[in-house]
Formats: sequence, C-alpha cells, structure tokens
Amino acid sequence: MASHGRKYLEAREKVDREKLYDPIEALELLKGISYVNFDETVEVHLRTSLDPRQADQQIRDVVVMPNGLGKSVTVVVFAQGEAAEVAREAGADYIADSDELVEQIQNGWTDFDVAIATPDMMGTVGRLGRVLGPRGLMPNPKAGTVVQSDGIAEAINAAKAGRIEFRLDKTANIHVPIGKISFEVKELHENLVAFIIAVRQARPAGASGNFIRRVTVTSSMTPGIKVDPYASSLTL
Repeated sequence: MASHGRKYLEAREKVDREKLYDPIEALELLKGISYVNFDETVEVHLRTSLDPRQADQQIRDVVVMPNGLGKSVTVVVFAQGEAAEVAREAGADYIADSDELVEQIQNGWTDFDVAIATPDMMGTVGRLGRVLGPRGLMPNPKAGTVVQSDGIAEAINAAKAGRIEFRLDKTANIHVPIGKISFEVKELHENLVAFIIAVRQARPAGASGNFIRRVTVTSSMTPGIKVDPYASSLTL
C-alpha cells in the first residue's frame, strides 16, 4: 500500500474520521487543510444504498452548478449543415461534421469535456460508443446532450456554465466535482446543495428509505471529510 507524505498525514490528523461534519464546517476544514500550491478540484463522493444491478434503482441525471466548476469546458458538437453553424456561433470548441474528426475520436482522441449531438447524427455517434461510453462522454437525451438544432446554443451554454451529468456507478456511488479549492466556502456550499438536491429529485422508483448513505468531500490531494447527508444546511 502506498505511503502518504508528511503534509498529507498532518492534514489527516486535523480530520475527525468518526464525525459527520456540518457541510459548511466540512468545506471550511477542507480549505484549511489544503497544502499544495495548485488550485485543487473539490469533489463529492456520495454513497447510496441502491443496487446498481436493478433497473429500477438507477440514477442518471444532470445538475447545473450555480457557481460553475472553475475551469474552462471544452465542447464537441456532432452536427451538420445549419446546425453545425449554430453550434459554431454558440461557441462550440469542435464541430464533428466531417469524417476526419469522427475518425480521430474513433482512434481514441477525447480531449474534450462534453459531447453534444443532434438526433440525425446519433448513427455516427453510436459507432463511437466504445470510446465515448467508458469516459462518460456519450450524448444522451436525458442529460440534455442530444438536442434539436434550436436547442444547441442552450446546451452549449449550459455545458460551459457548469452543467454536469452524474450517474450511479457499479459500486452504488456517485462522484462529481463541485468547484475549486480557491472558491469561497459559500460558493462550494451552494454547488454542494445543488448537487444533493438534484440527487434527491432523481430518486429512483426502487429506492427505499434514506437512500443516501454517506457524503464525503475531498480535494485532489487531501483526505476525505464525512458530511452529514441530512444536515439542515443541505437544503435551499
């Protein structure tokens, strides 16, 4: 097992691993124990009581972080003709309207954060499932990334503003970024609340009781801090 450095161990000493922290207290502590000289990503790891093998216990939805994610979002749009022009004008970073870019992706190029497609391009996109699927980049109507041409601009703007897709993984967990360590506690808290509310609203039919078991906040280099998933400050 890999050993941690001195600074990490010192940070871990400041965290009570048995305590369920109030969300604001947890975020204040997280910022206080950050010890690296780069702007770490703050992440939330949410443990559920769901069974990912059951069709009625799946979660897949989207949330717009009210304060963004603190990073530029690169968007690819699969569109042709007039829809491609709309995407270009709306600020898409890449337009997959040619065989050349499609072939690049097929060969493993995924230097982008979000893929958006018009319905008529889904036949082409489907051939890229082997590359896009495992990376969570496959356009999906439920995630708002398969849109008609008149919805392309809105989808691009939402993606660049901090709209992210979240889903239950095979171990019944959900993992999302909620910003950068340089964010104010208030900004991180508002993003955390938006995410928790979105998960509650996406509650699947097969969920029973309080299906959110554990919430942990962490950053790229710091130990995790357990958050009370039913704290009053996790509501608007």
